[in-house]
Amino acid sequence: MTKAKLLALMAIMAMVLALPAMVLAQAPPRPAVFGGSATLDGVTAADGTTVTATIDGVVAATTTLSGGNYAFSIAQPPGSSYAGKEIIFKVGTGSAAQKATWTADGGDILNLTAVSGPPPATAIPVPPAASAVGPAGPAGTAGAAGASGVPGPAGAKGDKGDAGATGNAGADGSAGAAGIDGTVGTAGAAGAAGAAGPAGPAGPAGSAGADGAAGKAAGGGGMLSIIALIVAVVALVAAGGGIVMGGRR
Repeated sequence: MTKAKLLALMAIMAMVLALPAMVLAQAPPRPAVFGGSATLDGVTAADGTTVTATIDGVVAATTTLSGGNYAFSIAQPPGSSYAGKEIIFKVGTGSAAQKATWTADGGDILNLTAVSGPPPATAIPVPPAASAVGPAGPAGTAGAAGASGVPGPAGAKGDKGDAGATGNAGADGSAGAAGIDGTVGTAGAAGAAGAAGPAGPAGPAGSAGADGAAGKAAGGGGMLSIIALIVAVVALVAAGGGIVMGGRR
């Protein structure tokens, strides 16, 4: 490697090593961070109370209390320098007794105790001069009656009373109107036939028949006469039964 190349390489390495320092030198300083509790006039300040930090009479940071505590960072603005300057703190309208000095990347836990301005002087009451007491004046006229008051609430429900005596029975009511006639019923079924009546009296005897032929014919004619007589009797009995049945119907 030639001497020129070696010198060039060394120059490049020197620039690389110097670059972080140049960057850090151009970066703004880190802010100072403060935090802690805050009281005002001996008691913990209420949530929402404003806490401010002032440098050179200008508010550099502000926050509000939460749970009686505060926290904020105080950054140095571009073109200004807070290094070594005093920080004055206020809690609400009261100035805190604690102060701090600003340093880059500094800060601390700082419990602030602030006191409001002195209270106004209390006037001392001057007793009035004693005066002579005169005689009592005449009684004034009575005032008008006041308006009626609001009705009170209803009283509690009373106990149930005893049952009353049984009353007398009422008079009988008048008879109701007659109901309408019912519909005509259907005809009943026909009755069974009656028993047969007794046999009627025998009818008169028929007239005598003509004489039969002589001989063997005589025996045959006698048999026929007997049969004719029986038929006549049956006919008479039947005729009598019909007359009796007709009379019953």
